Amino acid sequence: MARTLITVPQDAKRGDVIEIRVLIAHPMETGYRVASDGKQVPRDILRRFTCRLDGEVVFAAALFPAISSNPYLAFPLRVERSGTLSFAWEGDGGFMQTETATLNVA
Repeated sequence: MARTLITVPQDAKRGDVIEIRVLIAHPMETGYRVASDGKQVPRDILRRFTCRLDGEVVFAAALFPAISSNPYLAFPLRVERSGTLSFAWEGDGGFMQTETATLNVA
């Protein structure tokens, strides 16, 4: 399981626009690099990121080989209710990781 860092404000007021920040430790190998033994390093990238609030998609991004290792994403979210945010990363070779965070709206 890859290490993730997720930043969600502890409290927000209804109607506020908050910033969600996520980072995942991942090498993002393009498949074009050659190792010291002369063999090509296999492609291993994250292809998709999705954030859901209580099951409803609130942000999604397609990722490509040009993204650096340890992808960092930040995005705004207008909040209307409290709930559970779930973050999902999907990648090559069946990679799938999901994390959750609680969103508290006053």
